Amino acid sequence: MSRIQQFLALAYCLVVTQSLAFGQAATNHSVTLFENVRIFDGVGDQLSAPMNVLVRGNTIEKISSDPIPTDRRADTQLIDGAGRTLMPGLIDAHTHVVFFGLPQQALLLEDMGFVHIAASKTAEDMLLRGFTSIRDMGGPVFGLKKAIDRGLVPGPRIWPAGAFISQTGGHGDFRFPNDMPARPGDFTYSERVGAAAIADSPDLVRQRVREQLALGASHIKLMAGGGVSSHYDPLDVTQYTVEELRAAVEAAENWGTYVAVHAYTPRAVRQAIEAGVLCIDHGQLLDNTTAQLMAEKGVWWSLQPFTDDNPGRYPEGSANRMKELQVAEGTDLAYRLARQFKIKTAWGTDVLFAPQSALLQNERLAKMVRWYSEAEVLRMATSGNAELLALSGPRSPYSGKLGVVEEGALADLLLVDGNPLDDIRLLADPNSKLVIVMKDGQIYKNLLAK
Repeated sequence: MSRIQQFLALAYCLVVTQSLAFGQAATNHSVTLFENVRIFDGVGDQLSAPMNVLVRGNTIEKISSDPIPTDRRADTQLIDGAGRTLMPGLIDAHTHVVFFGLPQQALLLEDMGFVHIAASKTAEDMLLRGFTSIRDMGGPVFGLKKAIDRGLVPGPRIWPAGAFISQTGGHGDFRFPNDMPARPGDFTYSERVGAAAIADSPDLVRQRVREQLALGASHIKLMAGGGVSSHYDPLDVTQYTVEELRAAVEAAENWGTYVAVHAYTPRAVRQAIEAGVLCIDHGQLLDNTTAQLMAEKGVWWSLQPFTDDNPGRYPEGSANRMKELQVAEGTDLAYRLARQFKIKTAWGTDVLFAPQSALLQNERLAKMVRWYSEAEVLRMATSGNAELLALSGPRSPYSGKLGVVEEGALADLLLVDGNPLDDIRLLADPNSKLVIVMKDGQIYKNLLAK
């Protein structure tokens, strides 16, 4: 071994050792005992009788209607729930946390250091609103995830897709018109910062997928059809060929994980299913035949409650606004189809490039009672979305059971002032009704302590 190789090996060992040591220092958990709480366990339709819940470390150790004795150590936290509701932390199955709270112009033009600092504030706000886990569906999120996991900044658990992969002129192509034709071997700004990856052949798609997996992606996101916020592609266009999509699926399967695609139309979705894609995100323009195919194949439908009851993000009459309205018009039918064919349905928000909408994450959960009961909505945003996260298999960045309140599960817990099974609007008022937020056994918000 040369001296250079010896030096590199030593440097690598030092980095790994320091990283592990830092991670261990950030997991100094205490014991927490919730007394007199009524539990929504993430699965049932009703609250439990008054119960006591003991959290040790990052795990729910014991649930009992009888008093739970503790050793009353100095690091033991006693919380009198006073009959409030203890429930699992919320899971948003479609976010872009780095793109969440800034306008698109800022993300394309501002210094990325500023963008990432803004994203850390977005992540903290999400956690304090009760979102203890998120599935990030595209963006330069690996650094933020690492900072959260190491305890540098507060935020939810993140399942990252990394850069979303797009064809030229697809939903992930945010180049300016004067940037085309692309120079051979050149990378777009979005690619250089890890936001997107342009790939126009099976070989390039395979390479870009492998790059994201190497960087730590838990799943892969491809753009398989037109989108609202992109400029070149109408909603009806189908993006990528079956061969290109299959290259991504095979590369992901080799790593034990899956591919999700952005798609709205029947043709785009059917093509993705043919290639082996396991999750369709959006799909507001689907028909009965395609929805039935999704049900038969066991494909997940990650559907968002896009409606037109709030001001649009785009000027009236613009092409983007017309696409926005087209998607909103299809939302009711999409949810009816999902229910009719009993498709595995996930809930997410997909808020991006819209600072004014960032605070409506909880509102969009409450909106779901247009199509589902309170219990169905809460199951979807807890144990249901946790099931989708589990599709990452060995690429899941966290071990342990999420989305439920049961012995042995991870202690991601919310204490709600009231019963959200009777009134889900309680969760739309997180500043006053969400009194405790616990993630991984640590309390990040406690209004009872004031």
